[in-house]
Amino acid sequence: MSQVMEKTRYTDEELEEFRMLIEEKLEKAKDQLHFYQQQLEDLADNPDSKIRGLDDGTGTAENEQLYQLAARQQKLIQHLENALIRVHNKTYGICRATGKLISKERLKAVPHATLSMEAKKVQ
Repeated sequence: MSQVMEKTRYTDEELEEFRMLIEEKLEKAKDQLHFYQQQLEDLADNPDSKIRGLDDGTGTAENEQLYQLAARQQKLIQHLENALIRVHNKTYGICRATGKLISKERLKAVPHATLSMEAKKVQ
């Protein structure tokens, strides 16, 4: 009677694959954040947008939307950096609620996930 041991963590090779995926996503997220910040600077430096904005309020709405996008991107970057720390500590991919491994499919779709789908449905 053989007893199959349930995996409690991903192998070093698997962690390396995830690290590469996370770093790729992190680079894209930082590029996107830089783009949003550049857009905000351009709006701030452009006197025409201030005048137009006074007329119809579009400058303010555009600014607000860019600030929200930038804030969201900063949050994503923080989550991805935290995921890299978990990879380094070899705790990456372990559900913080159940202690079981999060599926590879979920981690590939959402590399900064800390909850398995099972645990997420309960919340």
